[in-house]
Amino acid sequence: MNGMASDYNTSSQEEYLPHYLQKEDPFASKLSREADIVAGFYLTVIGILSTLGNGYVIYMSSKRKKKLRPAEIMTVNLAVCDLGISVVGKPFSIISFFSHRWIFGWMGCRWYGWAGFFFGCASLITMTAVSLDRYLKICHLSYGTWLKRHHAFICLAIIWAYATFWATVPFAGVGSYAPEPFGTSCTLDWWLAQASVAGQAFVLSILFFCLLFPTAVIVFSYVKIILKVKSSTKEVAHYDTRIQNSNILEMKLTKVAMLICAGFLIAWIPYAVVSVWSAFGQPDSVPIQISVVPTLLAKSAAMYNPIIYQVIDCKFACCRPGELKTLEKNSSKK
Repeated sequence: MNGMASDYNTSSQEEYLPHYLQKEDPFASKLSREADIVAGFYLTVIGILSTLGNGYVIYMSSKRKKKLRPAEIMTVNLAVCDLGISVVGKPFSIISFFSHRWIFGWMGCRWYGWAGFFFGCASLITMTAVSLDRYLKICHLSYGTWLKRHHAFICLAIIWAYATFWATVPFAGVGSYAPEPFGTSCTLDWWLAQASVAGQAFVLSILFFCLLFPTAVIVFSYVKIILKVKSSTKEVAHYDTRIQNSNILEMKLTKVAMLICAGFLIAWIPYAVVSVWSAFGQPDSVPIQISVVPTLLAKSAAMYNPIIYQVIDCKFACCRPGELKTLEKNSSKK
């Protein structure tokens, strides 16, 4: 505790003390025991469904890993990110909610915060890459003629390096991970923005490079796709059967990607709004009972994607390998 307090200079302490330095025990739950039990059960259900769903997608993908298209490789990477969040992060928060306090100390808090941000950032950047792939594939047809599997793997390396960099930056002394106001979870130290200009720069950098910019790219990509589809629907009707089938497959994959992005953003935007308010609004003005709801909603994002894969009637190889084989056979006869 004293080590954390030393991270703030005397003038910063006089102006503002974050919640985890104001009390003797920052890891004690500020919710009722009943509320913690409900949250624990909620996260348990979310964790089980997410693990089973994303595990199934990865397993089905592994059975035909040499035949996965570049777009499918990227989407499988998203399942890996979601599985990582469920396996690495959720057990910590589930145990803490049932224990009515965070029981893993500062080291566990920093690890949990890093893992959550690492996999969350990797998920969003993966979706950004997928949206760009869909945009180029639909709006610039020549793009698909040169994109190969090795390009997708290069993109994956960039995504994981990007997520590793931003998740590890706080350990370089320009940021930190800290307990949430309700005590039983940890996250980026958004409250540093209340203490210093350096803290504000850190928070603004995280917001821009790990939320605003990727989200802007996603929105731009799908808006352009929607406009392109509206203008070219009639043209597709004049293509031969093989091109029509290929176009249908690309649009199915695009619909899946759009729903995945929408589900992720719907789950995370409330949390982002609360975090920004905590960083730049009136100190400690977000009620604890309100701050826990966006956190729990964000933790459910990893569960949505496998459901989307199954609900959409798509020829996505991870879910419907037989249909893709049929399409390939039909194409080879042309």
